[in-house]
Amino acid sequence: MSVIVSNSESPFLSPTLTAPELSATHPVEDCWAEAMRSLSLIIDASGVHPSRTVVLLPYAQLMLQARQAWSVHALRAGAASAFVPRFETSMNWAASLSADQSGFVPAAGDIAQDAALDLPTAAGLLQQAGLGAYQHLAGRLAEAAWSLSRVAAAQHPDQRMRWGQQLSEQLGQSMASSVLALELAVASIALVWAASSAYATDCLFEAEVDLLVLLEGFQTEALSESLKLHFGERAQSIKLGAPEHAGQLGLHAAGDMEDEAQRAAACVIAHLAEGRNPVALIAQDRVLTRRIRAMLAERGVVLRDETGWKLSTTRSAAGVMNLLRAAPWDASSDAVLEWLKNAPAFSADVLEPAEVWLRKAGLRLWRELPLQQEELAPLLAQLEPLRKSLQAPRPLPAWLRSLRGALQTSGQWMPMLVDVAGAAVMESIRLFEGDDALVEDSPRLSLAEFTSWVNQALEAGSYTPGHPAQSQVTILPLSQLLGRPMQAVVMPGCDEIRLQASPEPPGGWTPAQRLLLGLPSRDELATAQRSAWQYALCMPHIDLLWRTSEAGESLTPSALVQLLLLRSPAFAPDPRSERRLPAQPTLRPLPRGQDLPVSRLSASAYEDLRRCPYRFFALRQLGLQASDELEGELGKRDFGNWLHTLLNFFHIDLQLAPTQDLTLRIHMIDQAADKAMRELRLSQSEFLPFAASWPRVRQGYLEWLAEHEASGAVFDEGEVWRDVAYGAVTLFGKIDRIDRMPDGSRLLMDYKTEPRSTTAQRIKDCREDTQLPFYAALLEQDTLAAAYVNLGEKEASRSYPQPGIVELRDEMIESLLSDIQRIQNGAVLPALGEGKACAYCNARGLCRKDFWQ
Repeated sequence: MSVIVSNSESPFLSPTLTAPELSATHPVEDCWAEAMRSLSLIIDASGVHPSRTVVLLPYAQLMLQARQAWSVHALRAGAASAFVPRFETSMNWAASLSADQSGFVPAAGDIAQDAALDLPTAAGLLQQAGLGAYQHLAGRLAEAAWSLSRVAAAQHPDQRMRWGQQLSEQLGQSMASSVLALELAVASIALVWAASSAYATDCLFEAEVDLLVLLEGFQTEALSESLKLHFGERAQSIKLGAPEHAGQLGLHAAGDMEDEAQRAAACVIAHLAEGRNPVALIAQDRVLTRRIRAMLAERGVVLRDETGWKLSTTRSAAGVMNLLRAAPWDASSDAVLEWLKNAPAFSADVLEPAEVWLRKAGLRLWRELPLQQEELAPLLAQLEPLRKSLQAPRPLPAWLRSLRGALQTSGQWMPMLVDVAGAAVMESIRLFEGDDALVEDSPRLSLAEFTSWVNQALEAGSYTPGHPAQSQVTILPLSQLLGRPMQAVVMPGCDEIRLQASPEPPGGWTPAQRLLLGLPSRDELATAQRSAWQYALCMPHIDLLWRTSEAGESLTPSALVQLLLLRSPAFAPDPRSERRLPAQPTLRPLPRGQDLPVSRLSASAYEDLRRCPYRFFALRQLGLQASDELEGELGKRDFGNWLHTLLNFFHIDLQLAPTQDLTLRIHMIDQAADKAMRELRLSQSEFLPFAASWPRVRQGYLEWLAEHEASGAVFDEGEVWRDVAYGAVTLFGKIDRIDRMPDGSRLLMDYKTEPRSTTAQRIKDCREDTQLPFYAALLEQDTLAAAYVNLGEKEASRSYPQPGIVELRDEMIESLLSDIQRIQNGAVLPALGEGKACAYCNARGLCRKDFWQ
């Protein structure tokens, strides 16, 4: 027998894979040659020396490519040597011009394009505008200002304020409705902020340049157009054309994200195996790209990542946020535990006993912990001073010093410091010594406000890993494929969501506002995307991938892909290779438990033994229990525990103050319900769905109780623990309720909140039922009755008596002692793997039922 699996170790790829050089000229190199000829003609026609010429490129990755293309052009022109024009981007050119003045530093209050600095400034601007109560809008204000800053930077510094004033008046007219008052305020403040700020590229308007040549990209840049107008006849434009012929196209429809990631990685590996190097991996979806990146890195592919990832997704950022979420006075136990487990200063010897006690107690809020509890005392003595040091409001610089100290105390500082991404996190939120001076002028912040500031700063920041000297795969956005001589392009994420034919413009601006403010319109963005798309299709080899489903919903390919499918509906074969492996089914486990003696046994433990001996072995003898969740949603079990507790409180109160008055009984049982809610620490909001059914349950139970008491039964005790020794085994358990009958005999009752049919089946299959016979064994009486009481939510409560309970008890005891003796004698405890016992079993992952032969 054999099975087919996906090949996770391609025979074409190894950690030392190198691609052979391709002899044919890349089509993009021909485009560069044509662009350099155009540039040379412009330089010659203007009579300007090449060294006095600046060529402005759309993005920095083209600088080296452009210099190489110029060198090739000069050699082809027969020049032994040639002066090279200055190939720059706007930011690189500005940095070189301001280098003599130690670089550009934004003035206080200017847009810094840095969330850590701009968010406090935005909050201050809201305060000055009389909107101090709307500090939560600081993030939106900063985003609006950032979107306007590119347009504002394109204005001549001497004309920028007037530009802002003119637009502000027109913007106010377009948003005159009182309904849009807040939106208008944010937009107006953002516009004034952008218009009054200085920018690093302001020096370009004063640059001494004899000839400025702009190499156009897929999308027109406002600054480039402004510089072209500013320099007049000294400015020219050239285009970098696209290859004339379309490349070899491969279309791949994947089932889901994981399938898409595997296919994309396999496409990359196949191209490298064919000697196509470098390969461009287009980043359409951040999560998908990181998954593909991980797969390729695992196979030893050398990657150059030009997109990076958000700082908030790094391990160091998660550690900082975990610390801040664990600090509030009302922090959840889960939040504190999550941080402690990643804080090196807290040893496992101190943490593990505390966690075991905490999960057993089920305390959801950290403040509910008893300070004098033995298992908690060592941890709390070390932890609480640190948490309390982060709870009082203070200015932002003081917060940064406190956070730095907390990270050092918790042992998180040094691991972050030696990690490249960790150092980037520290730099982004100004944790290094002396950096807090940049945010000196800031108001007092609460812990929640400081946590929000840190979170937004990390969300806005990005981390790009260092680039290797030579790479096989380059990860880049589609817009930066221009001018890159890639031998192959792999583009996942080509579905209707991630590759929209008409992209949604960023920011909250309306189409009319975008037109007014000079922001790119939806049509302009769509045109730029189509240009980049057509350019990608001209690469020698291109693979387009998309998923057909996500989160249970169908997805269609992007409209751009659908146009291709109309012309070429054939799909490429699956790039993953297959290999055949012999099936290796797992045998049923057959353990023996004689070395793990059973001395105490509960009803649920014996139920496990009867349903599946292996489950008893794993969960009871080995003690492999799942950890209780502290933050789990309330469920039917919580509702049942609440009913058990409140009925016990009610009957104790009724025993002390007997009454037959229904109104008084309703009042007493409602008081018991509230007391049980407090006793079990149940959240009223989370318990609301169950509380809504309480009036029906209460009415049904009180009606049943009146009928039950009419038979002469009297409540004796409830929620009572019993244990009885039978030979070497002690049976123990908690009985829900015991009533005394008129003849002096006792009635044992067990509450159930299950469907009536389930309770009735327990009585019908009396020898399959464990609970009532087991609880009867705890009372050691031969004049005994037993019944289940079904507490229905939709139907009235009802009793289900179990006839012959004494005989059933004796049979169960005999069977139980026999089973225990067989275990002690070395009997096999097999995994039965049958019936409902396997549907909800914590030991299923151990017995490996799904892989049995």
